[in-house]
Amino acid sequence: MPTSTKKMTVIQVSDAKISRDPDAVLVTYSLGSCLGVSLYDPAARIGGMIHFQLPESKMDPQRAEREPFMFCDSGMEILIDNMVQRGAAKSRIIVKTAGGAAMKAGPKGFDIGKRNILSLRKVLWKHGLFLKGQHVGGDLPRNFYLHINDGTVLIKAGGIEKEL
Repeated sequence: MPTSTKKMTVIQVSDAKISRDPDAVLVTYSLGSCLGVSLYDPAARIGGMIHFQLPESKMDPQRAEREPFMFCDSGMEILIDNMVQRGAAKSRIIVKTAGGAAMKAGPKGFDIGKRNILSLRKVLWKHGLFLKGQHVGGDLPRNFYLHINDGTVLIKAGGIEKEL
C-alpha cells in the first residue's frame, strides 16, 4: 500500500496521536529500544499510535507528569482511555507493536527494549488487550506505519518493508 498518496502524521518520540481520517497514516520513525504501539478499532475506524522510550513512570515521576507519553504505563493508559472516549471499543481494538531492539549504541546492561516489551504486555493485560502482531527485538531501528482507512500496519527496517 503506497504511503506517498496519504497524509502522513508523524508521532515524535514521547508522543501519541489518534485519527479517524481515512486518508491518514500515523507513522513513527527510528524505533530502536523505544516501542511504537498502534491501536485500531476496525468498526469505529479509529486508530492511535504512541512512541514511548521507557517502561515505567515511577522511574521519574516528575518527568512523567510533564511527559506521560515518554513512559509505557502512563502513555498507554492515556492513549487507551482517549481511544475509548472517541468511540473505540476495547473488545475490538487490534494492538500491534514494533521496536524494543537491543541497540549497539547507548548504555549496556539496562535491557530497555526488553523491559519496554514486558511493560507493554503488562498494561495490555490489565485492559484485556493482547498483541495481534509484533516486530520486536534484534538490533535494527524500524519505521512503523498505521493506515487509518483499513488498519494496515507496515514495518520498514533494514531496507525491507513488511506488513504486520
